[in-house]
Amino acid sequence: MHEASPWWAPHVYADRRGFLKARGRIAIAARAFFQAEGFEEVETACLQVSPGNEVHLRAFAADLLAGDGSASRIYLHTSPEFACKKLLAAGEERIFTFARAFRNGERSALHHPEFTMLEWYRAKAPYAAIMADCVALARVAAEAAGGRVLSWRGQTADPFAEPEILTVAEAFSRHAGLDLMAALDDRAALADAARRLNIRVADDDDWSDLFSKILNVVIEPELGRGRLTLLTEYPAREAALARLKPDNISVSERFEMYACGVELANGFGELVDPQEQRVRFEAAMAEKQRRYGEAYPIDADFLRALEIMPEASGVALGFDRLVMLAAGAERIEQVLWTPVAAKGAGV
Repeated sequence: MHEASPWWAPHVYADRRGFLKARGRIAIAARAFFQAEGFEEVETACLQVSPGNEVHLRAFAADLLAGDGSASRIYLHTSPEFACKKLLAAGEERIFTFARAFRNGERSALHHPEFTMLEWYRAKAPYAAIMADCVALARVAAEAAGGRVLSWRGQTADPFAEPEILTVAEAFSRHAGLDLMAALDDRAALADAARRLNIRVADDDDWSDLFSKILNVVIEPELGRGRLTLLTEYPAREAALARLKPDNISVSERFEMYACGVELANGFGELVDPQEQRVRFEAAMAEKQRRYGEAYPIDADFLRALEIMPEASGVALGFDRLVMLAAGAERIEQVLWTPVAAKGAGV
């Protein structure tokens, strides 16, 4: 069977070089945006005692050798979030980072095992301020790439148009015909809706599984059409590291930004209660152990930092995806200078 040419083959590289030059311009413009807003650029260590505590993310593990030759387990982070929040606890108030992030088992047109996460935080700011940052950055990227639209697979989104702001409940009602708020504790209602939408329901799918299936299959393709969509107020059980809304604890201060059906950013009004965060982490890792037979450590140092971390809002934006949509690339490898090999040595 004929093997595909490697990324460094001159003819392959020539086809990608325009996208890579756009990447450089977008990075320069993004840095200028943050500097104008009074942010400090920071660098976070990729090696961490915990890679993150999400149920479905798989991390890369390594052995950290001490001077005496003893080994301890360490991980490449799946996000710089824990380290960034420790910097907020240390006293930084506005920070951003272009961080290399690592997620095992992820490779598709939009996923890569090593990628760039553009993450930033504003202390003492509401999460509406971070949402505004996301929209502004999409505009900056489009301009830096030499156009005024974001595009992917035949869809376009105008970042200069007023963004659509849609709650998760409104999205489920509009695109899935489901009253989500009436089904917050009702797995059967979500299962019935999924079957009606021709989505396969497994016997061991829990509420969160069904929520994600409906969101991914039916709702996400409808978001960010013609303009950006900010999807807000995720149900409390999908809050992750976000705080609950003070006036409605059934939903959280979590949002995602979409363009052309592609998730670009995931942001929070940050949870700063270490006890509540520990409870969420422990529940997530118990579920991970049940499903996959493994769990990742909880970073106790991170929980100690939350005790003194100020109120803040933050977001993680997939920089490679933003470059793709701004430059018109079809696959993430087209905007990566040196993509990761499909297989390691001896595999």
